[in-house]
Parts: sequence; structure tokens; C-alpha cells
Amino acid sequence: MTSRRIDLHLHSTCSDGVESPTRVMKVAKEQRLDVVSLTDHDTTAGWDEARAACARLGMTFVPGIEFSASLDGDSVHLLGYLVDPDFPDLVEESHKTKDDRVWRFESMVEKINADIAGLTHDFVYSFHTEGGTLGRPTIARALVELGVVATVSEAFDEILAPDNERYFVGHYAPTIERAIEVVVAAGGVPVFAHPWTADRASLASPELSDAAIDAKFGALVDLGLAGLEVHHEENTMFGRTRLAAIAEHYDLIITGSSDYHGDGMKPVLPGQHTTAPDMFDRIAESGTGSAIAWA
Repeated sequence: MTSRRIDLHLHSTCSDGVESPTRVMKVAKEQRLDVVSLTDHDTTAGWDEARAACARLGMTFVPGIEFSASLDGDSVHLLGYLVDPDFPDLVEESHKTKDDRVWRFESMVEKINADIAGLTHDFVYSFHTEGGTLGRPTIARALVELGVVATVSEAFDEILAPDNERYFVGHYAPTIERAIEVVVAAGGVPVFAHPWTADRASLASPELSDAAIDAKFGALVDLGLAGLEVHHEENTMFGRTRLAAIAEHYDLIITGSSDYHGDGMKPVLPGQHTTAPDMFDRIAESGTGSAIAWA
């Protein structure tokens, strides 16, 4: 079926989204999607619920995860499709990252609360869903509720931005090289998430020449990187063009997705960007760690 609509990057309350896995799948169905992947940060906890919802809704479910990672000390993300959720190294790295996020979260809240009295720990935790990933989106929602900023995006651009040295705190994450290694060893298909953005760490460093950027991607391909998330709202238009050329050069999978986090979060809906069926087929043929639940 060549007309399949495919979105391989969705988040739920199991990480930093604001809707349950079931609700995310329902919204995806409302947007006429045929194939979806739940890719919560550093966890596979939502797979069973999302898989069951897809079965009821007549959609194909692709098991996924979004690893927090680091590149030259900056935060980046790696999508892993069809990984074995019980693979020891994957479990260990996920737990280390999630545990360190708690310390980071509370440190940021404390720093911001020194200037914004209403942003107390108790108030911010009221926006957190038990079992989900503690992160900046939860703080952002609290800031919106207090009227400090108008939108979650504004909070990320200003108060919670990585270059805001007064408030921003980093957290543990494996290197991008280690993350690729873990995903491959877990039988998964690693795809670099939104690799060329204007306002977050990526491989599009202005200090690097085109040849140096190509070499960086090539080194990751040698480690097993299988694809690039080219069609993403946060990639610049120039970046999408360059990424497509790099993907063609290295014969990488090209994906497109919404990175949906739920109503009131990023201003996108499931299906805003999609993955071509032939590219999805390459993922389906390559992953061995877990199974696709076909509609």
C-alpha cells in the first residue's frame, strides 16, 4: 500500500508528553495515520498500551524509543526502532538517564524559583504524571500556568533555553556513539532525531565546514547509524536540503515525523510530517529486537 501515512515520532505521558498512549493513538487516527511509533524519552513503558490502542483503531504499531544522548557535550536525541526492551545495556542507559533527570529537574526548579516565587517544587510536580519523564516540558507548563510565558515554546526559547546559564542544568546522557552502539546491539534501527536545528544542539555547527560535517555523519554511519530524521518542524529548510544530500550519499533511511507531545505543547499534530512507505519498509526489514504489530 503505497499511500500509507506514517509518523514515527510521538510522545505520551510515559515521558514528557501530556496525553496517555491511548489518547496519542486516537489523535493519530483522527489525523488519518496508518503507521505510528511511540518514541518516549528513555523508556518503553507505553508500548503495551499504545499497541493495544492501535489494534482497536486499525493502525500498525512500531515499537520505538528516543534516547537522550550527547554530542561534544551538547544534548542530542537518537530514535531507536524495533529495539529489544529488555536488552541489558539499553535498560541500564535508560535508567541512568532517567534517574539523573530527577536531580536536574529539581535543580532547575530551585534556580528558577529563586526569581519566580510561585514556581515551587509542589506546584511544578502538579503538572507531572506519575511514571513519566521529568524534564523541561513539565516546568514549561507550570510557567505557562503562572502567566510567566504565553506558551510552552516561549518557555523553551527563553527561560529554559540551554544558553540560559542562570537556570539551565544539564543531565547525564550517553554519547551519541554509545547510544547508536546500544540501539544496534539491541536489534534496533538508529535514526538521528532532528539533526539540523537552529536553536538546539545538532551536527550543524556553524564552526564546521561542509566536509567536516559530512565526516561527522560518516563516522556515525560507520558505527551503525541507519537514518536521519530529515522532515521535522525544527530542522531548518537549508538543513533539510543538506540532510537529504547526506542521506543519499551514505544511503541512509530518511524519516519525517511530527514529534507530537500532546495538546498545548509543540504546535504540531501527528502527521505534520511523514515518512515515505519505502523508507519505513527499510526500517521494518532491518529491526530484529522487537516486532511490528501490523494492522
